[in-house]
Amino acid sequence: MAKDIFVSLSTGKNKNAGTKEAPYKNLWKALAVAQDNDVIHIAEGNYPGRMKCGWFKIEKPVSLFGGYSSDFTQRDPLKFKTMFQPKNENNDKKSGALGLLHIELDKSPMTAPKGFHMVIDGIIFDDGFASSYHATKGKPDGFDTGMWLEGPAYNKTADKFPSANRYSIYTATASRGDGTLTIRNCTFVNGSNYAVNINWYKGKVAVINNVFCNNRMLSINVTCSNGSGKIDWECANNTILFTWSRLNDLADMGFAIRNNTNCNADIHNNIIGLNVLTGFDNTKGNPKQKTTKLDNNIFFLNRESDVQMTVSPSIAKVKVDGFEDLEGVDGIESIEGNIDLKDPSIFKGRINARYLNAFLSMKYSEKTKLDPGKCNALRSVLGLPLQGTITTTCDMYANRYPWEEALNLFGAVKDYGAQMPQ
Repeated sequence: MAKDIFVSLSTGKNKNAGTKEAPYKNLWKALAVAQDNDVIHIAEGNYPGRMKCGWFKIEKPVSLFGGYSSDFTQRDPLKFKTMFQPKNENNDKKSGALGLLHIELDKSPMTAPKGFHMVIDGIIFDDGFASSYHATKGKPDGFDTGMWLEGPAYNKTADKFPSANRYSIYTATASRGDGTLTIRNCTFVNGSNYAVNINWYKGKVAVINNVFCNNRMLSINVTCSNGSGKIDWECANNTILFTWSRLNDLADMGFAIRNNTNCNADIHNNIIGLNVLTGFDNTKGNPKQKTTKLDNNIFFLNRESDVQMTVSPSIAKVKVDGFEDLEGVDGIESIEGNIDLKDPSIFKGRINARYLNAFLSMKYSEKTKLDPGKCNALRSVLGLPLQGTITTTCDMYANRYPWEEALNLFGAVKDYGAQMPQ
């Protein structure tokens, strides 16, 4: 008995019936009335959340399809832009969510929904105007912001509040349910935390044909929240660029994709490049309790390595030309057909040239100041580590990327990465 619900910010009214001819105005209204398996069709516009809170909470297995014209006669997610793009001035709203889109189904396995198929399709997630940025520090020539700030806000005129530091799509660890979740044809840009952080209880997850550009820590993370079971998930035809580290010291995180314990991952036909640390991270959890197929992906210019994984008793950091050495490693079912990008000119006119140049020219420095006193003198004689302070500097960090230009990454390479949405 599932039904279609229609939402149009420009032509709808919340007192309407929610039909194509009489759509609701606000997405939060549609979510409030939707029942299991309903499909919500969302017209172009920037949807701010209830009272401009900047986030939406889904508590039933429903699907969201964005990218419609205001009269629903056409659908093209890159032309008719359905956006979640909150503002910094609304970060003071009390949050009941950890993501721009927060999915939290019933917490009881007995009463949680089963046999459902949720789809999130054709939505642009951009936290770049909710985040706070330094006015001058880490600001290359021509950039409209300095480096990203976790808090406090540096410039109270431009950014009244600190960055929200939230996921773009988040599913709660306590959420239960047995079904599938598909995320496709979406754009994730300027994320202030993981772009997609999926904790799934039972069923399957698919992250297909999306663009991830300029997000922090991790772009795609899928975990199994069922301690006694496993989930299968597919990561295919995504373009994943500029995933930044946790902090501006570039010391940890900065991964495009991660596989976790009790997850069986099929990762193929993605473009994975320009990530601050590693393209694919497989060091989290027990490698014997997860499987990975990593086939037919394009890797390029990931700062530290293309793949990072546990090869007992240490961690191996490998570029794509050394992938053959990883065959037979615990949990690796297949690692074939992966290539290094041979012709970077395919991205001409698609990657913001100023941002790319600043990233490739990025300078990182570290200064150590030791205590010259007697304590360090004695430690030196005894061969013990010296005490001191370390100061790190980086001349850019997660600066805001022009969100419109992230859309240009769709269709850059035939068969690899995000293709033009259908």
